[in-house]
Amino acid sequence: MTHALSARQLAALLPGLSGARPVYRHLFEGVSALILDGRVPLHVRLPAERALATALGLSRPTVTSAYELLREHGYAHSRRGSGTWTALPEEVVPHKVSRALPAPDAAIDLARAAPGLPSEVLDDALARVAPQLAVYTRGSGYHPYGLPGLRAAVADRFTRRGLPTVPDQVLITSGAQHALSLVLGLLAAPGDRVLVENPSYPNALEAVRRARLRLVPTPVSEDGWDVEAVEAAFRGAVPRLALLTPDFHNPTGLLMPEESRARIARAARAYGTWLVIDETMAGLALDGPAPAPFASRARSGGAGGVITLGSMSKTHWGGLRIGWLRAPAQLVTELAGQRIATDLGGSVLDQLLAHTLLDAGDGPLRGRLEALRGQRAALADALAEHLPRWTWQLPPGGLSLWVDLGAPVATALAERLLDHGVRIESGACFATDPGVFENRLRIPYTMPPAVLHEAVRRMAATMAEGLRAPSPARRPHLVV
Repeated sequence: MTHALSARQLAALLPGLSGARPVYRHLFEGVSALILDGRVPLHVRLPAERALATALGLSRPTVTSAYELLREHGYAHSRRGSGTWTALPEEVVPHKVSRALPAPDAAIDLARAAPGLPSEVLDDALARVAPQLAVYTRGSGYHPYGLPGLRAAVADRFTRRGLPTVPDQVLITSGAQHALSLVLGLLAAPGDRVLVENPSYPNALEAVRRARLRLVPTPVSEDGWDVEAVEAAFRGAVPRLALLTPDFHNPTGLLMPEESRARIARAARAYGTWLVIDETMAGLALDGPAPAPFASRARSGGAGGVITLGSMSKTHWGGLRIGWLRAPAQLVTELAGQRIATDLGGSVLDQLLAHTLLDAGDGPLRGRLEALRGQRAALADALAEHLPRWTWQLPPGGLSLWVDLGAPVATALAERLLDHGVRIESGACFATDPGVFENRLRIPYTMPPAVLHEAVRRMAATMAEGLRAPSPARRPHLVV
């Protein structure tokens, strides 16, 4: 990784400054926001003041004043003879870490679209697991492929959904995000192109960026996937991988039509692109049957080019940290080898719990789905009552509404809501490019109806107060 940022690179990342007053403060806020968002790394040298002034068409004193503010607020420090380097204020936790921190006790946390696990379900599972655990403690505890029983259970799950699968095609991982990182590390090299949806899951986008891969965004609108744009991206960019969430897409909640799946599968085969299909939401069908696996459509041409990611985080509980991927058996072996470098295997206890929960079948999940239907209706009713100018489409599944605010105020609203005890992220967090989806909020319906109603009431009160420009230093940046 480079230790210096050129003036042209920084200028390309910054928002437009035309009309901003005072310019030096807006420049400071833009650079500090990039540092907080991880788009400008820590401990890299910023461009020389004269070079940045030329690149931005500003005077050198303007850039000098902005750099002074960066140093004053702890976002930069200077070394004699070696320039100005990025830093982070001591009191600020890097947002890649703060994303995983719990909300303050008084906060309604709408930044996490993930359910909890009822205590009685966990108690029952633990009671069933205890006798099994004693058997495993006699060995080393390292299982790079995952416990055989859990791999078989996941394989059976795919088979029941219409995609015949054997355990050798399954790798158990520490969540779907871990599975994605393994795939990116094995199948792509820095500079390779990856087709992604826009909007998309922020942590997946971040994993692609950290692997130093180039994003090829394709739009997902209220009308769904622009399949012609996806096909054009395959032709023009010939991406190494395509990362898609066709089942109750996060954040829109949309379900990809059958015809679109078939066309995308054909295009991927034609250009030799690996399809990486995120199915973490597939079990959360609220208005109809759960969809068959995407890879089942690809079998006529060979499912060898499809990797399917799954997880228990959205259907059961994220605290288990259990995910999986389904791929050709040889690729699973190579991915297990990739895993050894950083992770010798997942927690045996968590895997035994996961196996027990999967063995319980759809009984507990049916109760969860019924609760989600009620919470979805409660959120929609509250929005219609308190914020009738906001619009949305009721998704057929998933965990959240993708709400159009009618104006680009999402980031300002998210910051002001912190003062009202509500934590949420703006739609911009789900964008492949900065400044996009500022008119959107992803609002999960994973909380009880009364809590959702109170959260919406606070949103309405905040909107009625009026919004000021957001301060980048205060944003929590937590998205799950």
